[in-house]
Amino acid sequence: MKILLGIGGGIAAYKAAELARALAQNGHTVQAVMTAAAQEFIRPLTFAALTGREVLTDLFPAPRPMEHIDAAVESDLLVVAPATADLLAKFANGLAGDFLSIMYLVFQGPVVLAPAMNANMWRHPATQANLLTLRRRGHIVVDPEDGYLACGMVGPGRLADPERIAEAVERELGRTRDLEGETVLITAGPTQEPIDPVRFISNRSSGKMGYALAAAARNRGANVILVSGPVSLLPPPGVEVLPIRTAREMREAVMANLDRAGIVIKAAAVADYAPAEVPEAKIKKSGARLSLDLDPTPDILAELGLIKGNRLLVGFAAETGDLEREARRKLAAKNCDMVVGNLVGVAGSGFESDHNEVILALRTGEVIALPRASKREVAGRIFDEILKLRLCTLKASESI
Repeated sequence: MKILLGIGGGIAAYKAAELARALAQNGHTVQAVMTAAAQEFIRPLTFAALTGREVLTDLFPAPRPMEHIDAAVESDLLVVAPATADLLAKFANGLAGDFLSIMYLVFQGPVVLAPAMNANMWRHPATQANLLTLRRRGHIVVDPEDGYLACGMVGPGRLADPERIAEAVERELGRTRDLEGETVLITAGPTQEPIDPVRFISNRSSGKMGYALAAAARNRGANVILVSGPVSLLPPPGVEVLPIRTAREMREAVMANLDRAGIVIKAAAVADYAPAEVPEAKIKKSGARLSLDLDPTPDILAELGLIKGNRLLVGFAAETGDLEREARRKLAAKNCDMVVGNLVGVAGSGFESDHNEVILALRTGEVIALPRASKREVAGRIFDEILKLRLCTLKASESI
């Protein structure tokens, strides 16, 4: 793999040389990128000797006019060690004033960040807010270690051991291309069923889980079709987004693109009912009680279960109780290969949260409980299990 190694300006920059050596010894092509501050702590010649490649440093003049673009586009992973407080702030807020920060904005693959700084800087609310932003983007953060720091303080802020950072890189690279050539169709977010031209029935789904799945699939090499209800999220780069509003529109988009997909993940919270009739004019408020006649919306997951063929079909079950029973019931009733179940109304998890705690009910009869984690991490685990199911399917077909 081709790895971009960004080195920020801090005393821990010398440890990045150990990381460069480890990555090169693992057989990767390593392209070092140093900030001006990093060059005050360690010279570019060190990294050139370890990687066998000229180190990228100054934006002007560059050996090639578009070198920062080319290096970012051609690489498989970006790791930054040490990631200083300054770099974390630049990355989180999209500032681009040097080779490394520009390259970060251009790069579209997985990112591993290994922060190192003074303990007070690490604890500062601004730094923690920037880290939260970067984690929400799906970046891996290898937290610093506690210990004696160059400033004389003792506490968190010391760069993680280069072996730990290299292991995080290898884990991400191991996932990077395992969906190569696959097309994944994902639904996300809520639907909105109109009551009149200005009102609608909907639910609390934020779309964050579906969007995390789309980003994870893209990072693992898949072509991704994201059928999205109305959300306030930016779609992951490189993903084909099909915006919809109602359950019927979602069904039409899914069926129109079904032939392209080998994996279908129904993460959307589709409204179960819609008003039977929608007036052309706004319903005026009066003192009288208002009743709505509701008709069931299309059961997209059940329909897919009847026609899925060799595709892998994953459903979601948001429940308020007896989660395992409901997940198993839905698995059988909808002919799914996996159902992801989560309890709604739990603080810090589920709807609107950046975290989730779920169970995976599999067609093999196994039920896997995933502890509370970021939705990015949960998305990765879901795809790990999807790939195991795909492998079982292939082995079964070969034995026939």
